[in-house]
This record gives sequence, structure tokens and C-alpha cells, in this order.
Amino acid sequence: QVQLVESGGGLVQPGGSLRLSCVASGLTFRYYAMSWYRQAPGKERELVAEISAANGDSTNYADSVKGRFTISRDNAKNTVYLQMSSLKPEDTAVYYCKSSRLFLADYWGRGTQVTVSS
Repeated sequence: QVQLVESGGGLVQPGGSLRLSCVASGLTFRYYAMSWYRQAPGKERELVAEISAANGDSTNYADSVKGRFTISRDNAKNTVYLQMSSLKPEDTAVYYCKSSRLFLADYWGRGTQVTVSS
């Protein structure tokens, strides 16, 4: 019954911007910390950004995206966003949304493809 649906992926040129969205249903959204992961071909899935539950007062970013990406949440819309700017070819990956709550199982979306290429 829990569903996470990502959108906003696509093809973008180096230096461009893109905003990903993840809409959650079937859970009490504000109780869950939310995060974005990505997985490039031949590489392990890695944490990109995370935001705390409730008002999202705390965020954390991978060193590789710090200063370029911004995670945010809108509890009224049950949505978490990832604003990406100054995109690089190495940002190319499938991006996944994850919801987390202490002591409970995580939920994952199916992913959205981001390709940065000229």
C-alpha cells in the first residue's frame, strides 16, 4: 500500500539544472525521513541527500553534490524534491527516493533516469 513515485528525470547538458520529485502515498508522510540515492552502471547505490522527518530542519549531502544539490520537502503535498544544478556527466545515474522510519522497514521508489551529456 505504500508507494513512492519519482519523476522529473531526463536528459540535460552539463552545467544544466533539473528538479526531481517524489510523491509518497500510503504512509503518514511527516513521520518519515526522506532521502535520495543514485546508482550508476557498475557502481554501488550511494546516498545523495537526506532530510529529517517533520519540518525537515536537518539535511545531509554527499560530498560530491554538496553546494550543487538541494533537498526539500512539502508535507502538504507528500512530496520530497531534489533540486540539482551545475550538473556534471558523473551525476548520470538512476535516482531513487527512499522513506525511512526508526525500527521500521524502508520503502523505495522505482527510480528515475538522469542523464547528463552533451
